[in-house]
Amino acid sequence: MKLKLVLASALLAVGLSAGAQTVIKFSHVVAVDTPKGQASLFFAKRAGELTKGKVKVEVYANSALYKDKEEMEALQMGSVQMLAPSLAKFGPLGVKDFEAFDLPFIFDDTADLHKITQGPIGAALLAKLEPTGIKGLAFWDNGFKSFSANTPLKNVADYKGKKFRIQSSKVLDEEIRSVGGIPQVMAFSEVYQALQTGVVDGTENPISNFYTQKMHEVQKHLTLTNHGYLGYAVIVNKKFWDGLPADVRGQLETAMKEATVYANKIAQEDNDSSLAGVRKSGKTTVYEPTKEERMALKKAMAPVHIKMADRVGKELLQSIYKETGFDPTKL
Repeated sequence: MKLKLVLASALLAVGLSAGAQTVIKFSHVVAVDTPKGQASLFFAKRAGELTKGKVKVEVYANSALYKDKEEMEALQMGSVQMLAPSLAKFGPLGVKDFEAFDLPFIFDDTADLHKITQGPIGAALLAKLEPTGIKGLAFWDNGFKSFSANTPLKNVADYKGKKFRIQSSKVLDEEIRSVGGIPQVMAFSEVYQALQTGVVDGTENPISNFYTQKMHEVQKHLTLTNHGYLGYAVIVNKKFWDGLPADVRGQLETAMKEATVYANKIAQEDNDSSLAGVRKSGKTTVYEPTKEERMALKKAMAPVHIKMADRVGKELLQSIYKETGFDPTKL
């Protein structure tokens, strides 16, 4: 692995150019037919068109190059030039502010979310990545998460004692513990098998991830909690990005803006169609909680905001609450 990264770093130093063409390797860990998968292909197409072939974006889906535990180091070393990791991935780099997006029920809907990701707060968050050698380009939606398990999840008590797969995030760890569950950190590529073999009892995912990864084949129950957000930051190796000609960089920025509009448009559409696919399969019982049941879950998870405030940043949280109107102390 280390040798591969050193060799890739050498390639980065010479600009990854093949003649007049610059190659950007864009790696991600999800399926091609997810919102991120489709948006990355859209970006690749528009990058080639706008640069008139000067840039070729090669997209590698489904952890074809690196598992999600490896990809951030690969980007920093230059093995790949572009990623779209989930926002929970920045905590281990020391940029814990992004863990605010992991807080349960912090956004009621996409309108609340976009006040942050498409406004000055989002821009300031992306800028915090630069000292780590990373340039943040955009936020892409995936959708709101729902819980699944092999037993029904209707009441808060139903979560107690169950092992739920989570991404590596102190906030998500506390979220699961707040309802009596047992958090299990695991790579996304390993989740299907873990559910199939009973290593974990359940998970939390946007419906598009749940469906495209065939988790409905190994989970009997899905509850549409919409309790948390899963999104991505499209990032690039800063040294590589700064080394591009200004005109090419501008063309790629335009391609990224267009891809972001596209990504966020199809995210809800893909989740809706995936939910229909889950229902049609007949393998998973889909349950929509009542307002009272959802509020009970919201109240049970509200203390996570208070416990994680120092870690995430109290000023950041207050600025988000001001935009969205959420107040965990009043539930």
